[in-house]
Amino acid sequence: MTFVRWARVFSEGAPAIPFELSYIRKFEYTFRVPQALRAFKAEIFQALAHPTRIAVVEALRGRELGAGALGERLGLSQANLSQHLAVLRAKQVVVARKAGNQVHYSLRDPVLSDVLDLLKRYFYSQLRDTEALLGQLRAERTRRA
Repeated sequence: MTFVRWARVFSEGAPAIPFELSYIRKFEYTFRVPQALRAFKAEIFQALAHPTRIAVVEALRGRELGAGALGERLGLSQANLSQHLAVLRAKQVVVARKAGNQVHYSLRDPVLSDVLDLLKRYFYSQLRDTEALLGQLRAERTRRA
């Protein structure tokens, strides 16, 4: 039995269109996704394009930390941390809350932690594939010797 969902393209006022669930991803990325969404995704990945910024996001997972505590936890100078936090604030990855003379940071949306978890799973999947390939190469080299 094929499941069918109905989609309404509100931006164009088109009537509801039936499509199979298996085509959702193709539909999303080839037919109707606005360029603005792709640009937004690119900006988020640009914000995460430095290992230190990823470390900041991981340190803020599920908690709020002051700038001093964050720098101490990551072993970063105040100036270096400030530059990375500025990028993350500009891309709206983190939010800042001022309390007296302290600034506390937290993730704007905790779902970003889920994205990093998915990337970690992707990394380990790639690592397993590479290890398997190396094992095959070693076995082939041993047979030749």
